[in-house]
This record gives sequence, structure tokens and C-alpha cells, in this order.
Amino acid sequence: MVEANEIKILPHPADVDAIIFDFGGVLFNIDYDAPARAFKALGMADFEAIYSKASQSDLFDKLETGRISNDDFIGELMKHVPSHVSKPEVLHAWNVILLDIPKARIELIHDLKNRYRTFLLSNTNAIHVAEFEKTIDVTMGLPYFRSAFEKIYYSNVIGIKKPYPETFLDVCKWNNLIPSKTLFIDDSVQHVVGAHRAGLLAYHLRVEENDICDVLAHY
Repeated sequence: MVEANEIKILPHPADVDAIIFDFGGVLFNIDYDAPARAFKALGMADFEAIYSKASQSDLFDKLETGRISNDDFIGELMKHVPSHVSKPEVLHAWNVILLDIPKARIELIHDLKNRYRTFLLSNTNAIHVAEFEKTIDVTMGLPYFRSAFEKIYYSNVIGIKKPYPETFLDVCKWNNLIPSKTLFIDDSVQHVVGAHRAGLLAYHLRVEENDICDVLAHY
């Protein structure tokens, strides 16, 4: 059992060699409830029943681990909306979860990489990647964003995802990271718990209360 204070208190900077960042919520602003609203407006009454931030159906898990194509995924969603709804409308409803990314957060990581090894680990999908990379490119340029991290891991590319402890251990193994010296930061508590169980230093960022720039200001 993970104690609440174990994932609510940042470790001392001297105890950290590397930092693994979540993407959506921590770096890129997300409206987790927007897709449910958008699909309801299109006539899908049960979207919240098959998808939520904490629990997803197998369809969404397949998308996030690259086991279903974008077209097949959208096709499955279209089975749940009225026949007059178009593919672009469904695609838009899926993407409304994505808001924007403050450049200051990536500037922070560029500063941190002078003292720590920095990584990104995100549960995402090819549809969202294409969309948020457009936003990033306009906001700061993709090369600037990517160069903030030693490695970027998207679940749909690597085929594994959070919150399974094995996922965190694999990332550590691939990069010769010591779990007990690696800080993982996420806004989804189940992911933080998974990292903690894998032996990482894990911190739950409550984005409704704090910004990552403020939380890591003393690092």
C-alpha cells in the first residue's frame, strides 16, 4: 500500500539523478472532460462509460499501444454515433482534449537538463501526437521541444504504457537509470503509484493547484 505522503513530497534535489516527465497535464494542458462533451454533442451517449482518465476500454488501450490503426479506431468510434456524423467530426471530438503548451515549461526542462538527465514518458496515440506536435511546432518549434529530453517515449511507439511497474523499469533499463535515483512526475495518481511500486521516486502533480515550473523552481 502506497502512503499518500510518499507521492506528495518531492525528494531532495541531491537525491535525484534523472527526471522522467509525463506529458499531458504536466507539460501540455489537457481538458480531460472535453471529449465526453464533444461526443455527447455528436450523439454518443456512452463515451464516459468506455473511456475515462483513470480507466479505459480495450479499444483505447489498443490505440495507446499501437495495436490498432488510426482509421480502424475512428471507424470503431463511428459505430457509436449517428450515421450522419462525419469522420472529421469524430476526429475533432477525439482531439479536443488537447489545449496548449506554455513554452516556460520546456524552458524549465532545458535548464534542468544541465543538472539532471531528462526524459518524457507519455501514454498517447498517433492521432494525438500528430495534433499536439503541430501545436508545439507553432509554439516553440519541435526541435526545441525534443532537445529538452534525452529520450522521448510515446506508448504507441514503444508498445507499453503506464501504470505498469514494468514500463518504468524498462525505461530505466534502456537508459541505465537507477530507479531509486530517478524522479517520475505525473498528474495521474495511478501512474505515480505504478512508478513508486517500481522503486522510482514518484511525485503526484496536482495541476489544479500547482504548475510544474513552480514545483521544480528549487531544482
